[in-house]
Amino acid sequence: MARPAIYDDALRERLLEATAELVDRHGPDAVSLREVARAAGTSTSAIYALFGNKDALLTAVITDAFASFTAAQAAAEPAGLRQLGVAYRAWALAHPTRYRLMFGGTLSSVVPADHAADESRSPLERAVAALMPDATADERAIEVTAIWSQVHGAVSLQFTDLPLSPQSWDAAYEVILDSVTARLHA
Repeated sequence: MARPAIYDDALRERLLEATAELVDRHGPDAVSLREVARAAGTSTSAIYALFGNKDALLTAVITDAFASFTAAQAAAEPAGLRQLGVAYRAWALAHPTRYRLMFGGTLSSVVPADHAADESRSPLERAVAALMPDATADERAIEVTAIWSQVHGAVSLQFTDLPLSPQSWDAAYEVILDSVTARLHA
């Protein structure tokens, strides 16, 4: 008879979310596994069984966040460049804590550098390549960086709580997407 699973995907997700929230609030050094377990309604044994140790748990938070973000980008890719931008912001607004941890550097001292945004950028790279078939690889790379910077910058600024209404952020983001798509569709 197979042994029943004690630690399921739902618990794994609760642990990742609790860890992300605690690290975002207190920084990685101030977060203990006991505190994470308490916040997720489980024991430290579950953390050790699912992740191994604190460093592996912190790495899993970033790995899982990038995987989720990449899946959202891949799902938007068939709809084109503009939809990639829409999906970027939608994911960030739905997962602000993970977004901040992915791009804010809070975990850069703990999480290996190979957890950069390379794979999550692939849908954008393919969209730009399709729109710039005669461009060199360097020209496409520059365009990808410019687009990513505009979209990322707008979303990051929105998280700083600049005194704009939500409607103003919506409008500003639309202007950015219009600019990006007009430039590449010209």
